[in-house]
Amino acid sequence: MNSQIEKLYHISKQPSRLILGLMSGTSLDGLDIALCRIHNAGINTKLELLNFETAPYTEEFRNRIRSIFAKDTISQQALCGINAYIGHVHADLINQTLAKWNINNEDIDLIASHGQTVYHAPQSLTKDIALPNSTLQIGDADHIAVKTGIITVADFRQKHVAAGGEGAPLAAYGDYLLFTDVQENRFLLNIGGISNFTFLPKAGSSLQAFATDLGPGNTMMNQFCNKHFGLEMDRDAYLASQGQVNKALLDALMQEEFLTLNFPKTTGPELFNLTYLERKQQQSHTTDIPKEDILATLNAFSAKAIAEGIKRVARHLDKVAVYISGGGLHNPLLMKNIQSFLPDIKISSMAAIDMNPDAKEACLFAVLANETVAGEPSNVRNIKDSPAVCNGKNKPSLLVFCYLKFSCGSKGATKHISHTKLYGMLTYT
Repeated sequence: MNSQIEKLYHISKQPSRLILGLMSGTSLDGLDIALCRIHNAGINTKLELLNFETAPYTEEFRNRIRSIFAKDTISQQALCGINAYIGHVHADLINQTLAKWNINNEDIDLIASHGQTVYHAPQSLTKDIALPNSTLQIGDADHIAVKTGIITVADFRQKHVAAGGEGAPLAAYGDYLLFTDVQENRFLLNIGGISNFTFLPKAGSSLQAFATDLGPGNTMMNQFCNKHFGLEMDRDAYLASQGQVNKALLDALMQEEFLTLNFPKTTGPELFNLTYLERKQQQSHTTDIPKEDILATLNAFSAKAIAEGIKRVARHLDKVAVYISGGGLHNPLLMKNIQSFLPDIKISSMAAIDMNPDAKEACLFAVLANETVAGEPSNVRNIKDSPAVCNGKNKPSLLVFCYLKFSCGSKGATKHISHTKLYGMLTYT
């Protein structure tokens, strides 16, 4: 037996695994690194968060990703190179962080790498039925595995798409195993670039758990701050707090078909971006309002889209609680707006149920890696409209020779290609 496969087999049989969960969101603030001890699998899963850190990105790194992120036309050379480059950077950050924690790389069983989403193209968003649902996260896991010496599990979203899903959100799989409660119906709201929640009916309910995207989280506010103020974000809502919500613009922003679609659904910055904002400003005759008013309105837009989504499910339930994670939790105006739109619902940080809210997503990918290695698809069959699959692919830490053959077309292949078409053409086995 190949030594790496044998090693993976023994890891799968252990009563617990030490897994390093990685998450890099569309906000590009840094790499979330969560060191988790995970016991068992399936409904018996128990997670201990041992260490957590967000390793910040450099401005040069952010700009490289922005050069290809959510754009219809890109350089293939840039995409190819940045895929490897992200793997190198993430591996270096892992090695540095483990050294800082005084932990040897060989003591880690697995790395769970989400990668960096650069395009999300479900048919529901592209309206192109000629190409299947597709999504692409780059940051070559082989580079991570080789540079760290740790078996790496990656490409979690691809199996979800292949099995009939849209590749997002995946939080339901880990949330369902870790946070289902016997007394209350829970909404686990994550506010990253895009907002999403996992609905967890209380144990014994006839309802099914599901996860869904809701709309924009921080993405439009961050994009606006970056373009007009040269800032990565409106830290502590300092700028938005100086503005006033423009009702005409808010009403126009809320007029979007996606917001009315049934759950579960998925979206991304491909829809909710500054082009969307500019179109809505034209429609509402608000192109000349102060920039602070625009930020205040974008803040209210994210909050209202979140609240309206939660109310669609919560209105039929008793004992409802919302627990929040993600960068949006640190925006005080956003939290105030969400609570104002949901006055009768208890809203708390994920810390209230013993989870570091900043570490949650990285932890959930550690859980997904654990299920990939030691779980079974039947563990998640009770999640509505989500394929019952174990997501992720294993990248050995040493060389295992695999032979792939594919055609790249003629010698005169164009240097630039439509992002949307590219992702529909890419396949993984």
